[in-house]
Amino acid sequence: MTSILISPAELAEMDMADTVIIDTRAPDAFATGHIAGAVNLHDIFTYLATSTPDGMAELTQKFADAFGAAGLDGTKTAVLYEQSMDTGFGQSCRGYFLLSYLGYPNIKVLHGGLQAWEATGMPTDTATVAPTPATFTVDPDAAALMLTLDDMKAALMQPDIALLDVRDVDEWIADSSSPYGKDFCPRKGRIPGAKWIEWYRMMKPTADGPMIKSADEVLAECASVGISADTPVYVYCFKGARASNTFLALKEAGVKDVRIYFGSWNEWSRDPSLPIDEGLPFVA
Repeated sequence: MTSILISPAELAEMDMADTVIIDTRAPDAFATGHIAGAVNLHDIFTYLATSTPDGMAELTQKFADAFGAAGLDGTKTAVLYEQSMDTGFGQSCRGYFLLSYLGYPNIKVLHGGLQAWEATGMPTDTATVAPTPATFTVDPDAAALMLTLDDMKAALMQPDIALLDVRDVDEWIADSSSPYGKDFCPRKGRIPGAKWIEWYRMMKPTADGPMIKSADEVLAECASVGISADTPVYVYCFKGARASNTFLALKEAGVKDVRIYFGSWNEWSRDPSLPIDEGLPFVA
């Protein structure tokens, strides 16, 4: 299996004529220094999606337009990066997931992000580029990667599917509703029956910053909650960013069926008719 993750050295060797580098950080961070030739696309991280048909249609159109404007035409390789793998809440991985959902064929994520790039002595730039817009073609056959609210409701009755919550511990124990503040959402809690692996556990420290763990290490983390490479895994967080970091880690580790509920807790918690578990998780 070809890895989605690439090293700074591998990126430096790529033919830039056939590559579109996408910086997912905030515009002010981008302006202070970025990889030469990169296009800034912070909406990858900030966009909040709902999984209604209208919501999915809006998301699809928005990012097909955005990625086309960045120059992705189906032949070029998209390379996404953030500051580091643990400081952007998985925003480069969210870009990877969005492109996968849209069916884009050539996607890479810079392993370690800009932190690793700079740690290896690679240069940065402050100049901006005007990409040549391209026609971005959506492949509807890839859409099954994106779970809807109805998919998650149906999964509550399917014990063979692992619902995987990868939010921070204060969200998991229902002390906070989101990374944006304890009461950002109307309810705190968990989707009933969900397993929990905090997204940080998919990474480990290195001299060049946090990196995704090896396949065996990721599978060991999964095994701790009863997930194997053959378990269908439905991942959620607050808005699909941290879930995307875990999605990439699980795919790299060989987990065969991984999908994301992109609406995540931001959507689920706002419907009072949906069940939630509150308080500290019960331990038998």
